[in-house]
Amino acid sequence: MSRNRITDIPGLRVGHAGDPHLASGTTAILFESPAVAAVDVRGGGPGTRETDLLDPERTVAGIDALVLSGGSAFGLDAAAGVVAWLAETGRGFAVGPVRVPIVPGAVLFDLLNGGAKDWGRYPPYREFGYAAARDAAEDFALGSVGAGTGARTANLKGGLGSASARVAGTDLTVGALVAVNAFGRATVGDGPHFWAAPFERDGEFGGLGFPARVPEEALAFPARALPGANTTLALVATDAILTKAQARRLAVAAQNGLARALNPVHTPLDGDTVFAAATGRVPLADPIVDLARLGDAAAATLARAVAIGVHAAASLPGSVPTEAGAPPSSLGLPPAWRDRFRKG
Repeated sequence: MSRNRITDIPGLRVGHAGDPHLASGTTAILFESPAVAAVDVRGGGPGTRETDLLDPERTVAGIDALVLSGGSAFGLDAAAGVVAWLAETGRGFAVGPVRVPIVPGAVLFDLLNGGAKDWGRYPPYREFGYAAARDAAEDFALGSVGAGTGARTANLKGGLGSASARVAGTDLTVGALVAVNAFGRATVGDGPHFWAAPFERDGEFGGLGFPARVPEEALAFPARALPGANTTLALVATDAILTKAQARRLAVAAQNGLARALNPVHTPLDGDTVFAAATGRVPLADPIVDLARLGDAAAATLARAVAIGVHAAASLPGSVPTEAGAPPSSLGLPPAWRDRFRKG
């Protein structure tokens, strides 16, 4: 039975940890066996860890886990917590008698969202990473959790979203997980309709469809512009058998999902980063056509995941930061707008 989560790919588990008072958190994705992985970075202000080893010419063939975290550069510590948990369980790349867990990651900027960031000498992200890995499961929450705890968009609360799909014409499955902290909007202007509406399935983010017309102001550049203060982080995963080069092509294709779901996107103000991972269970019948089908499905699934994450977070009362520095709990949707947003 489908969960409509990235964990519909067998061998994946997802865990969250965070602190609403801090307005930040971490999400860890664990692989049952090392997964072939790649990354594509389109934003101008990324924050990443262990991404060089994902290049096709690098020695390490697979990763043990992946981390998406809030906290900007401080959040890079989260991967150390995941490494610690994996080391305790005996996971990692074998170097003689030693095993080194391979855990790439990326961070988003949520330091100005009104949360209490006075953590003292060391931030809590390493502990968040450990807890997220320890608690990883096939079922997990969406919205204002994990890396999406303090996330924002131009006009709504951001959040953690996930979706999955069978790839038409193949025996493959694809899933997406995304922490939406975008400079742009996921909705058409300030209305309740999502840019990703054409890809929606079963009313998963409200079922409102696309508006009859797109108002001119919906295409306007967002008023809030602070360089480096945004980033959308995503993972697309599949059960396909892929090389690292093919996984890289999948990550590139999946970036189209962000372009379909957010406006604007991939700006110098964002650090938009998409990872791709393959668990290696189902062969490609045609290495060219099936990879193209997989990339197309990954883009559509990621677009859905973006809208699902924002919908799950912004449907909560008091969750729409409309000015820089406002705490996520201090500003809310107008009641009538909220009711329309929840329709379906």
